[in-house]
Amino acid sequence: MRHFDFTPLNRSAIGFDRLAQLFNEAQRTEAAPSYPPYNIELIAEDKYRITMALAGFDRSELEIETERDMLKIVGRKQKLEQQGSFLHRGIAARDFEHSFRLADHVKVIAAKLDNGLLNIELIREVPEVYKPRKIMIDGENMQLVQPQEQRQAA
Repeated sequence: MRHFDFTPLNRSAIGFDRLAQLFNEAQRTEAAPSYPPYNIELIAEDKYRITMALAGFDRSELEIETERDMLKIVGRKQKLEQQGSFLHRGIAARDFEHSFRLADHVKVIAAKLDNGLLNIELIREVPEVYKPRKIMIDGENMQLVQPQEQRQAA
């Protein structure tokens, strides 16, 4: 696998050190997890869906949690007392743990298990303060930044 040096990017980008860190982490990842299989879909401009194929899993055997910028999906299969004699076993029924790194302002809004497919709906909601705004040059409504002491006195 090729390794790229993102040091020049780190020098010329202000505040994007996390982006470079994500690139470096992605390079270090040897192989993407293959079980369970999943899709990531773009439904609309700011709506996404993760679909995981979880044949044989029950709702009680699944856990979904988010912490900061990570979405973690855990499946723990209950052990059956009576194991049959399989001639062919093609349906995997093993435990798994899969994590997805979420971009800024992306949150999980719903999860649904239907016909062996786990659908997790995500939405990106950017707060107003982070949305683009036009700055007028020599505008009339320009406000000067005042020290906090002066604002409290006013």
